[in-house]
Amino acid sequence: MALTYGAYTACLQDRSLPEALDVLKDTGLTGAEVNVGGFIPSPHCPVDALLASSTAREEYLGVFKDKAMTLSGLNTSGNPTSPLPNEGLKHAEDIRAAIRLAGLLGVKEIVTMSGTPGTDPSAKYPTWVVNPWNGIDMEILDYQWSVVVPFFKEIDALARDNDVQVCLELHPRNLVFNVPSFERLVEETGATHIKVNMDPSHLFWQQMDPIAATKRLGSLVGHVHAKDTRVFPGAAYRGVLDTDFGRVPAEAEGKVPVAYGYWCNSWPQDPAWRFVALGLGHETEYWTEFLAAIAEVDPEMNVNIEHEDAEYGNVEGLQRSPHASSFRPQPGSERPCQAAAPHALHDADGEDPTIRSSPSASAR
Repeated sequence: MALTYGAYTACLQDRSLPEALDVLKDTGLTGAEVNVGGFIPSPHCPVDALLASSTAREEYLGVFKDKAMTLSGLNTSGNPTSPLPNEGLKHAEDIRAAIRLAGLLGVKEIVTMSGTPGTDPSAKYPTWVVNPWNGIDMEILDYQWSVVVPFFKEIDALARDNDVQVCLELHPRNLVFNVPSFERLVEETGATHIKVNMDPSHLFWQQMDPIAATKRLGSLVGHVHAKDTRVFPGAAYRGVLDTDFGRVPAEAEGKVPVAYGYWCNSWPQDPAWRFVALGLGHETEYWTEFLAAIAEVDPEMNVNIEHEDAEYGNVEGLQRSPHASSFRPQPGSERPCQAAAPHALHDADGEDPTIRSSPSASAR
């Protein structure tokens, strides 16, 4: 058997589900991950209708069958442990609904996040503790873990009852954002049905190595997002923990919701890093080794492209991404894992040498 290559359809929300599947199929992909809750709308999955009707579920799965595509995951990324009621309570219920729906549809994986609680029971806003050198921060973290652990004990039990794996993104601004914090969650919850959605993009900009992380986690990796990141010269003076983002006007078109009345912010003009189309941050050699590590964990893993490169249109970004199957590992292709990944290196003129030598990047 082989890895299943697909894409997350969030970038195609301006199209109907059949139209989105056609785009993916024309790109050479065979799987589709659809959004079912959390931060963004879910135009490709009528969750309530599908939960209520077996006929609706049969018809929904028929759309994928007619297109010769696989429904390879449900996504409900959000902040289920936020103290904001219109964020935390809603996103938590979205996860519960996603698990129940996945069980009914025969989908084995959902993707979500651990979320970020507030500082204490009276907090109004979520707070991400980045570098807890101050003793006060330890009290905040103690409280946050006291919120997240019971919630995910409940979620793990529900996932087990529905034969579904809940795969968490190691996403900054979440309590669980790296390998040690995920290992702590599993240990403190005793979870059997909580795994990692291995999205290299979030690890790259933190100077982590997704290959090393995959090898350490092993069978705890349950799903993959193929998304790339490029670190820019601005990192030399901004660092990667950059706060120079800007508010997006309420009347702006295409703004991305993150909670009721809140939106994704705009990036700095010269960012320290940003997400790029697959292959424009790291070359084929790296992705080949990464997929070899994934295949060692599960040779049938779902690997879905997540397109978030703002320089390219929704369809163009998918078309420009040499889809993951073109990085299919060859026997004996593995090279020694490097502690310092090439994405962190820039030469004197500020260019990233791994980008400049990339055939796909030269066409930009």
